[in-house]
Amino acid sequence: MTETLVQGIIHALSGTLSKEAIVFVISMIPILELRGALLVAGPVLGVPVAKAIPLCVLGNIIPVPFILLLITPIFTWLKGTKTFKPMVHRLEARAMSKSDQIEKYEFWGLVLFVGIPLPGTGAWTGSLIAALLGVKFRKAFPAVVLGICMATVIMWFISYVLLGGVHLLG
Repeated sequence: MTETLVQGIIHALSGTLSKEAIVFVISMIPILELRGALLVAGPVLGVPVAKAIPLCVLGNIIPVPFILLLITPIFTWLKGTKTFKPMVHRLEARAMSKSDQIEKYEFWGLVLFVGIPLPGTGAWTGSLIAALLGVKFRKAFPAVVLGICMATVIMWFISYVLLGGVHLLG
């Protein structure tokens, strides 16, 4: 499913946006985020690592403050509607089912949750869980950014060294 989604995005944006812009857009999309963007940047699109990393990091960070600061009031408002209430409850339940690590270790739990590239983790979900748990912005934002940096190193190695056959900073 994720592979088809990425191929669809690349196909839809090719010819309209540069390869670098496509990488940036993919890094902002929930589920794909920086992890998917770096996998696409090097091995698929051939974007040099020196361009890809800043684009992916910035694209992945942009949604974080909005999620941390606005998701709770938005969810509260949506729960007041008949149409969106069930969807919001499902989203909250799904996010909170992954909250143990963040709840227990807070800052470092959030760093690891965002930074270790496993299915269902990342900046979007980590920020959502932090907001739902009431973690203060001044603690959550740096933890998410640090997690994004950690994920960057891991995904750079996978994308450019293992899959890309590129030398360390090539």
